[in-house]
Amino acid sequence: MKITSALKKNEDGTLDITVTIPWSLIEKTKEEILEEHTKDASAPGFRKGKVPKKIVEQNLTADHLREDILRKILPVAYSEAIKEQKINPIISPRIHVEKPEDTKDWQFSAETCEMPKISLGNYKDEVKKITAKSKIAVPGKEPAQVSFEEITKALLQSTSLSIPKVVLDQEVEKLLSQTLDEIKKLGLTLDQYLASTKRTTESLRQEYLKKAEADTKLEFILSEIAKTENIQVEEKEIEEAIQAAKTETEKENLSQNRYLLASIIRQQKTLDFIRNL
Repeated sequence: MKITSALKKNEDGTLDITVTIPWSLIEKTKEEILEEHTKDASAPGFRKGKVPKKIVEQNLTADHLREDILRKILPVAYSEAIKEQKINPIISPRIHVEKPEDTKDWQFSAETCEMPKISLGNYKDEVKKITAKSKIAVPGKEPAQVSFEEITKALLQSTSLSIPKVVLDQEVEKLLSQTLDEIKKLGLTLDQYLASTKRTTESLRQEYLKKAEADTKLEFILSEIAKTENIQVEEKEIEEAIQAAKTETEKENLSQNRYLLASIIRQQKTLDFIRNL
């Protein structure tokens, strides 16, 4: 009754995990789910919670029962698989379930990735070439300001990393979803939007792919610099950021998402570190 898995590592860093769940475990999970449904089931002639399990099962469609089984067993099976394969995914997996068959082991695939290998190269020297002009004092003139775009360009050109395709796909899908939401708010269809902006679905996807690659590269680079330079976020910095919120609702949201807030503060501290090189 052991969950088994196999791992394939692709050149771009994407990990393909194939997980097999034995039929005996599927049956056990099915019984547990039927027990859960039985506790709240109602039927003519029976008190609530006293309906026979067989009748409860008959009232559930095969698809409904299968979905309940998958919802309960997939997280456990995936967790077992990443432990067995000794990997540390950094994103939620993209899951594909093979069509389950009765009496046979169930199988699903999970697409994910670990942190890509990053070479920071001589990024400090390249950034210093950009920030140097802001340190030149000319009487009667303000020091030249260095733009974020200039620093970003220097970072991207001096560092090296390969972004797994699964990461880029997820980022592109997120950008497309945000765009579709904005289009709906404007009362437009996707076709109307594409026509008005002189784009096609493919050109929009390619545009977002380029943006996703630049954004994710920068995010990984900043994370690696923060790690290399031991840039930390103290608890008092998180508290200060929460207290600086303009409304109580905003404070509550920040307080409930402290990990995300810490990541944002760390990223900002990293950018400040780079600007001051």
